[in-house]
Amino acid sequence: MSGHSKWATTKHKKAVVDAKRSKLFAKLIKNIEVAARTGGGDLAGNPTLFDAVQKAKKNSVPIDNINRAVKRGSGQEAGGADYATIMYEGYGSGGIAVLVECLTDNRNRAASDVRVAFTRNGGQMADPGSVSYLFSRKGVVIVPKEGTDEDSVVEAVLDAGGEEVNDIGEAFEVLSEATDLVPVRTALQNAGIEYDSADVVFWPATQIEVDAEGARKILRLIDALEDSDDVQNVYANFDASDEVMAELEED
Repeated sequence: MSGHSKWATTKHKKAVVDAKRSKLFAKLIKNIEVAARTGGGDLAGNPTLFDAVQKAKKNSVPIDNINRAVKRGSGQEAGGADYATIMYEGYGSGGIAVLVECLTDNRNRAASDVRVAFTRNGGQMADPGSVSYLFSRKGVVIVPKEGTDEDSVVEAVLDAGGEEVNDIGEAFEVLSEATDLVPVRTALQNAGIEYDSADVVFWPATQIEVDAEGARKILRLIDALEDSDDVQNVYANFDASDEVMAELEED
């Protein structure tokens, strides 16, 4: 079971009701724009765009905003920015490895934001390659428990490339190779099983178990990094037990 997915589901649940909602919307819109620019504006022919739109809809991004982002990205409407993907690496408190994925039109601003977040939250930046080898690309599909069960999910994804199905509280997490993400997501759709998100992520090979204080420190760093408009995703190789996560939710 992964600290990343447990925190991600908690975070997105909180984002619906707190001030971070607008930042989440902006990041989801940026995903759509870049996916449309890379693979075109046809959802049927661009699975990355399909998943970006699906995730935005699940997080209540207005459909008008989604449609405009597709048009900007595919060149049907003016105003799209030229975003570049940049990876930064570092360590959080307790030696936790952190990968920061930026999508930015200003490299200097992104680098400055990331450096400040690390410095002010007990972390430090690292040389390229010193952290990334601890992670590999994986497909992750999050399936809400409502209306299904673990056996049904396993049966749906087994022959499509699903490697693991984990219970992460209010949802199931389906892991696959990055190249099998679309077949796994399609298999769930064909089985009539709803899913919340389908993403290619950086998955840690090993995880460091943290207590409540350690979790607070690494999540403070992750929050500070994600507060930057240029930071799209943050990955860290920590795990926290259900008890620790429950304690954090009470904070």
